[in-house]
Amino acid sequence: MAPARAQIATVVRNALLRPGPDPTYADGDDATWMSVDWPSLQRTLEIGGQRLNVLDTGSPQTSSSAGTGADPPVLLFLHGWSSNWQVFLLNIAAFMDTHRVVAPDLPGFGASDLPRETLSIQGYARTVDALCDALGVERVAVVGNSMGGFIGAELALSFATRVDRLVLVSAAGLSTERLPRGPSLAAARVVAAGTPYARRVESQVVRRPRLRRAAMQWVLRYPERLSVPLAEELVLSFGKPGFVAGLQAIMDYSYRERLPEIEIPVLIVWGRNDMLVPVADAFAYAELIGDNARVEVFEDTGHTPMVERPSRFNALLRGFLAGEAAPEADVAGVTGSEA
Repeated sequence: MAPARAQIATVVRNALLRPGPDPTYADGDDATWMSVDWPSLQRTLEIGGQRLNVLDTGSPQTSSSAGTGADPPVLLFLHGWSSNWQVFLLNIAAFMDTHRVVAPDLPGFGASDLPRETLSIQGYARTVDALCDALGVERVAVVGNSMGGFIGAELALSFATRVDRLVLVSAAGLSTERLPRGPSLAAARVVAAGTPYARRVESQVVRRPRLRRAAMQWVLRYPERLSVPLAEELVLSFGKPGFVAGLQAIMDYSYRERLPEIEIPVLIVWGRNDMLVPVADAFAYAELIGDNARVEVFEDTGHTPMVERPSRFNALLRGFLAGEAAPEADVAGVTGSEA
């Protein structure tokens, strides 16, 4: 029972004993992303007999490969459980001028269909691989948050030639093995049943900082700091058909023993105050994957570093994609084991 009590204590401390955010929190949540014509970049594809909503920015106009005949580098974003591609709005906007960016709504979430077959992490990886084939994409750099990180790592394991770099952002797949199955699924069913009622007050919750904090603090460290338009985008996928089945998929699968097979460069990014997946998992992932993995921990940050610290995250990602080494100060601060 000791680990459970410790996790509960961490949740309480993170929820209640939080200082005011520093000026860099949500510093990239400005109007830039709102100037993009997002609907024009989305399309529906049929993958494995199901409709999949996909954002695809196509070839960048300002890429160094423009006019050379070379294919632009492809950056694939995979969202987490009970989320959608919009969780990467601040990141896609920062990379669409240099990369072809692809971001699907995973089956059962966003605007994508819930498939007939049972959801699974392996099935998600197969769907993503088939999506790449449908788009004519051979190699991708994958950025996955939460369940999306779990899927991204499975993609790198099962379709090794598809992935050349992997970024795990607060990835599920390790401590989620120990979730109490019965109570977790029961709670998810209760939440799913209450979704129609929650929708009635959603606009009020999103527009009022205190209500937004109460509703979203399990995921974001300071949800009241986000702009209303961004907060509205983030709640669009709440209560989708894959809500319960997706959680079950996370709990039903383990790849711990296979992680040492990942030989590509791996960047592991975590929020120190993640209340859903503990920061100790970041160091567990690094230990299991080996020397080709490095860890970056964002202080005073929750489960979505790419949303909460977009400027820092985007700079870190850009350097990783370019093959740059980690800054000495950052390495010294985060590479020790905390598991």
